[in-house]
Amino acid sequence: MRCFLWYRQVFEQHKVNEYSIGKKLTLLLFIILVVSLQVFSQDSLKLTAYDTLNEGPVRLINQPQLTAQQIKKRVKAVAIANVAAYGSILVALNTAWYKDYPRSSFHFFNDNAEWLQVDKVGHFYSAYIESRTSMELWRWTGINRKKRIWLGGLSGVVYQTALEVMDGFSTEWGFSWGDFSANVAGSALLVGQELAWDDQRIKIKFSFHKNNYGDVQLNQRANDLYGKTLAQRLIKDYNAQTYWASANLKSFLPKSNLPAWLGVAVGYGAEGMYGARNNVAKDKEGNIAFDRSDIKRYRQWYFAPDIDLTKIKTNKKGIRFLLTVLSAFKFPTPSLEFSNGKFKVHALHF
Repeated sequence: MRCFLWYRQVFEQHKVNEYSIGKKLTLLLFIILVVSLQVFSQDSLKLTAYDTLNEGPVRLINQPQLTAQQIKKRVKAVAIANVAAYGSILVALNTAWYKDYPRSSFHFFNDNAEWLQVDKVGHFYSAYIESRTSMELWRWTGINRKKRIWLGGLSGVVYQTALEVMDGFSTEWGFSWGDFSANVAGSALLVGQELAWDDQRIKIKFSFHKNNYGDVQLNQRANDLYGKTLAQRLIKDYNAQTYWASANLKSFLPKSNLPAWLGVAVGYGAEGMYGARNNVAKDKEGNIAFDRSDIKRYRQWYFAPDIDLTKIKTNKKGIRFLLTVLSAFKFPTPSLEFSNGKFKVHALHF
């Protein structure tokens, strides 16, 4: 997401997206570790249905009252797990990435005009998911409601800001206020919903499809920028990513006969991007090596039904773990796209 001078013109997305891999793998590893600890350590915690009270739906928890000593032990375990896991990931990321590039004094970099802001929505998503995961882990400790909301909610900002600060000391990038703002907004969405509803009625999700770019030149450019394998494209190809805000209908309409798992989602993506700001790239000598300025870069908006996997009832820890992890991703369904002033129907949107 960050490039300077020659790197912006030549190496820009290849190098930028290799760095993006590091950030996204950091998020993925953190989620898997924390959710695993959360789910498989829940020997006494069972989430049940929702009870509709005068003030709205409230989550019921069938859990024996924890003693002060038990809460203290769980808080200590969670705190150690967070510090150890994230600290290890930061050390690994620094060793695998930052140490290979020159350092500098702390500085800022404005990348707000890049990638039609798909990368910024990605930061919003990352902070939201990290906050949500951390909050559920703090819920298990038995601490009071507001403490676990704020501890969990601020986690996403803290984790992401640590990476932004590392960017700020790297010559090749810089601290991005746009990224930081997106991180704050993602965590704020989680905190706001928990304080208002004690629930995540609107979940932020991600989906992906592998693009076929249509001709030899574009496919080669995509291979150079985004990689050739499905795993590389999943992380690197902004043209193939969609980010969703998925609302659970039953949560907003508690007296309706709608199934508890049914939702509707609004998605955002973009197409036609073969460069961070434009579709032109230059070689080391400054000569134009790729120029597809004729290809329009445009935004895409989607509307689709969705499934809230967290509302599927099960007492199986393994299944609950799987559904919790999968709830960070949009379930494939038909969708309606609006882009370039026109509507388009997709039979199945990934």
